[in-house]
Amino acid sequence: MISDFRFPISDLQLPIASFADLCVFARTLILGSSIFGFAQRRKGPQSSQRQSAIGNPNSGFTLLELVMVMTIIVVLAAISVTSYQSIQLKARETILKENLRTMRKMIDQYSADKEKLPSSLDDLAPDYIREIPIDPITGQKDWVVDMGEDTISRDGGTGVVDVHSAAAGESTDGTAYRDL
Repeated sequence: MISDFRFPISDLQLPIASFADLCVFARTLILGSSIFGFAQRRKGPQSSQRQSAIGNPNSGFTLLELVMVMTIIVVLAAISVTSYQSIQLKARETILKENLRTMRKMIDQYSADKEKLPSSLDDLAPDYIREIPIDPITGQKDWVVDMGEDTISRDGGTGVVDVHSAAAGESTDGTAYRDL
């Protein structure tokens, strides 16, 4: 009868510290819940035998209990891996944006100090940036530079006006990496 069903709430508040605890918790849920239809408490001699088997710490886990626990673990692992990959991609995009912002700022600083545009990104390296950063999306120093007419210099010529990523594809916000 369902009226004889008792499930202690204190079991839900126990911390699950190990795989064995998780198995015991899943077993309590499966055998103690009438939702799954596995355990319907009955009065009589079978009830006391079943209750002593459930409470016996030496009794093993059934295949169904192990499958349920493994399913829970696989679902949690899949969620965490997907989350981790998404966080990693967002971190690389943030680093890319910061590197581009820094290089553009240093191009402007170089232009203000030297009164001419840098001829390449390597002109920034020793004095304005320690070294040219690696593009976190491609993993290489393969920046695309926009060359333009040097309107600052008295001599004229061309120089680096802007810098972009050489990565193909789009960021998580839908902007192409080249347009960041």
